[in-house]
Amino acid sequence: MSDGAPEELGPVLAWVLDRSHEASALDIAELIDEAARRLGIGSTRLLLADIQQLRLSPLPRPGGPSPEAPAGVDIDGSLAGLAYRTQRVQQNRDGDTSWFPMVDGIERVGVMQVSGSGWAADRVEAGRALASLATLLVVSQSSHNDLLVRHRRTSPMSLQAELLWAFLPPRTIGTTRATSAAMLEPAYDIGGDAFDHTFVDGTLHLTMLDAMGHDLASGGASAAAIAACRSTRRSGAALPDIATTIDRTLARWIPDRLMTGVIAELDTHNGDFHWINCGHPPPLLIRDGHVLPRALERAAELPLGFGFHDPEPPARHHVRLQPGDRVVIHSDGVTEARSPEGDLYGEERLTDTVIRSLASGHNAPESLRRLVQNLLAHREHRLRDDATILLAEWHPAP
Repeated sequence: MSDGAPEELGPVLAWVLDRSHEASALDIAELIDEAARRLGIGSTRLLLADIQQLRLSPLPRPGGPSPEAPAGVDIDGSLAGLAYRTQRVQQNRDGDTSWFPMVDGIERVGVMQVSGSGWAADRVEAGRALASLATLLVVSQSSHNDLLVRHRRTSPMSLQAELLWAFLPPRTIGTTRATSAAMLEPAYDIGGDAFDHTFVDGTLHLTMLDAMGHDLASGGASAAAIAACRSTRRSGAALPDIATTIDRTLARWIPDRLMTGVIAELDTHNGDFHWINCGHPPPLLIRDGHVLPRALERAAELPLGFGFHDPEPPARHHVRLQPGDRVVIHSDGVTEARSPEGDLYGEERLTDTVIRSLASGHNAPESLRRLVQNLLAHREHRLRDDATILLAEWHPAP
């Protein structure tokens, strides 16, 4: 801990970066805390969200509580959770504790809690910068450090779920023109559902897949399909080529596993939306707070895995979106989820939940988080099938 006047922001951030090269995951929280003290903004705790985004748990540090059983706070009903949900700095009434969102791009990771009084504008700026740097350190080590991976889990993960999560991208990506957010449940026991999204030269690519079954073979089929999708897409091929490659890959290497899917792309400059649907529930188009009935419903194509799309690729469809439009792509595990009394969750309940949440001012990832909570409550927290949702928004600048 440094003594005397607070140090300048730039040199302190440079010091953290220099120290981070050889820091372990267990050192990150202590390193950020020391930086906060040097900046004169108080002491810190880094609280990371679990996979299901229900709780925020403090990242342990050397000599601290066991990393196996971290204490934490609920994301719903706490100021820390409010900072996470809204991605805005929150402060308690006494003004001695603040929570800064930890965001990677636009993917929510957790919050940085700062305990210290006397908040001026420059200290808020320093807190934001330090929270951003802390996020980068956490994310950079998450791919190869089991401490960080275990810290964000509250239950053991099945083998097929472990396989699929290793292939999945961040759940939320975005630019000033478009946002894509995804949710996948049951998080610790997913079987054959998978999603992918990415930006390439102003185009947002979206993929949702639903493999038959709920076992390791199903997870392997979806992982192989995601790999086929990315390999074809990254070579510059078009949507029909991606579908054909997935179809051919499954037919050759995993012939007993069929798969439905939607593969789409959004030109974020002009709103052109193209998609291919192979046996999957049709995407839904939300405009001005309402679902446009059957706006994206087209003639059915065969599922992937038969090999029938190789000689004749599936049809590519097109609509022109309007600014503010949202496209929802979901698996049948969402709409076909039944309550213990046999009541289907249904498409109307799905869209109503999303629309109400968006109308309340929640962003796309928070709207999906609330949707999944609603779905789990409908099923009394026991999903029998994978439930996956992609929500894409087109919001070009005026």
